[in-house]
Amino acid sequence: MNRKLHIRFKCIISVAILLLANQSGSFAQKNNSADISTSTLSSILEKNKHYYKDGAVADYIPELSKVNPVSVALSVVDNNGKIISVGDSNQKFTMQSVSKIIALMLAVMENSEESVFEKMGYYGTDRPFNHFANLETTGKPLNPMMNAGAILTTSLISGQGEEAFVKILEMIRYITNNPSINYSQAVYQSEKETGHRNRGMFYLMKNTGAITGSEEQLDNYFRQCSIEITTEDLAKIGYFFANQCTRYDGDRRYENSALAKLILSQMLIAGMYEFSGEYARTVGLPSKSGVGGGIVVSVPHRIGIGVFSPALDSHGNSLAGYHMILDLAKTYELSIF
Repeated sequence: MNRKLHIRFKCIISVAILLLANQSGSFAQKNNSADISTSTLSSILEKNKHYYKDGAVADYIPELSKVNPVSVALSVVDNNGKIISVGDSNQKFTMQSVSKIIALMLAVMENSEESVFEKMGYYGTDRPFNHFANLETTGKPLNPMMNAGAILTTSLISGQGEEAFVKILEMIRYITNNPSINYSQAVYQSEKETGHRNRGMFYLMKNTGAITGSEEQLDNYFRQCSIEITTEDLAKIGYFFANQCTRYDGDRRYENSALAKLILSQMLIAGMYEFSGEYARTVGLPSKSGVGGGIVVSVPHRIGIGVFSPALDSHGNSLAGYHMILDLAKTYELSIF
């Protein structure tokens, strides 16, 4: 990255953080504390579920291709911590890239933001989630939301063998208050057997010294992507980061305003990959998608949203999920802009 581009992206992040910090008041002014109702969520789901027909279920990980493309769900954790769900909200699906925000949280908690971002950038991108980007030139991933940066992020979490993965799993169980969450062995094995592109990224970074451990670290990344959750779990995660790392039931064990702002800013500029710029314009909310069909959304200082529909668009984002979020954001004027 040249100096001018670096400065431009730093300015974008600064503006995003200012917008996030001031969101609480503007949200209340625009929405007049309007209650999110089950009937409205049902209407939004019914209106937009047909978009799955225009997408395709991910098949580059063979196990993911087995999911029912018709499944659809929408959940919200409101500003009082109340959970509202419609559709197939009990349907489990794998987190995939949504897990990256949890890994980033843990890596920063253990190493500091400065230490983590010495090894990667804060940048947005116009490239797909699995692009090598500038690994072969600078050796540094563009951001922690693309696969290369996420693999590096997970490698920065301390522990031998599966310990880093267990930390990620336990944090997800804590945030969702759901100790039953686990990972799919079948999806993990499928990812490990076919993840040659991710393995290439791992060894490029190992060649530059950015990663110093063994391929067990890459296995932990495959495991974290295979963690199974529901839209209610997603909405709880969205609420957590929207409210300065406070759990939906009021538990403040990990409360950290600065860390929440970091996660939200990365979700805003890179959480939807090369679609992030257009998504910021249309939806205007920090969000993170996964090729399992889930999208987590944070409305700063207010609510969390989780959607699921496994048919994806060309960017790897849930197509019906995007349209449900867009409709919800317009209905309740949720955009931070």
